[in-house]
Amino acid sequence: MIRIVIAEDQEMLLEAMGSLLNLEDDMEVVGLAGNGEEALTLINQLQPDVCLMDIEMPKMTGLEAAKAINSLLCKVIILTTFARPGYFGRALKADVRGYLLKDSPSEELASSIRSIMDGKRIYCPELMDADSSAAELDDVNEVFNQKGKPIGTVRSYFSTILDKIKLPTG
Repeated sequence: MIRIVIAEDQEMLLEAMGSLLNLEDDMEVVGLAGNGEEALTLINQLQPDVCLMDIEMPKMTGLEAAKAINSLLCKVIILTTFARPGYFGRALKADVRGYLLKDSPSEELASSIRSIMDGKRIYCPELMDADSSAAELDDVNEVFNQKGKPIGTVRSYFSTILDKIKLPTG
């Protein structure tokens, strides 16, 4: 069982990601945090395998928190809405194992977590800086090049969860 802590300051997205990942047979969300400081506390208390972190949160950003985490104890995956100059390099220096778009296909999130648990690093090409080195670009994982049926985005988690629990979406 892959134990996960999620840190996201948007409460609805935090709960939606947690609910969907809990539907995976091999994953269990053991903690939810609204900022980087809470994430560090939960990681120290719960010792999860993976922490999904929003890049920008109050009190402590995802990158600041990632830098403070021993990557041998907990693998960090940073989630963001869009690329910002310099963030990719900071993510690499913080030894994050994944740097993903929040609106990536939803199946990719669970697949990425599994791949990262298998020792891979996954960086979304759209988030890499234009001046990224060739070595950095070599780390892009094939998960972003897979061909398959069209699948929803992380944002579609809301609709999926609401459908599953039969709540109105409007």
